Amino acid sequence: MELSIIKADMQRQEDGTYIGRTVFQVPSHKANYEITFFSKKGNDWDYSLHYADEPGIEEQFLLVDERIEEDDEWFDRLLDAAWETLPSE
Repeated sequence: MELSIIKADMQRQEDGTYIGRTVFQVPSHKANYEITFFSKKGNDWDYSLHYADEPGIEEQFLLVDERIEEDDEWFDRLLDAAWETLPSE
């Protein structure tokens, strides 16, 4: 299973926390996905996965969520896409 990044962004909030998101697609999946990231200091990340637009097939969603959870390369690729958009301070 491969993924293609559609768009991404990251912002640092006034309180110093980071909030980012990456929209991506997996070929052969019905729906696009959006993963949102949150970190208090930019090192430990929480995330939430959801559909970017219209809902898709639940089994496909669960496969993607499991892949993100278990595959550091996937997680890092999605996070890096958002992180690279962070404006310089």
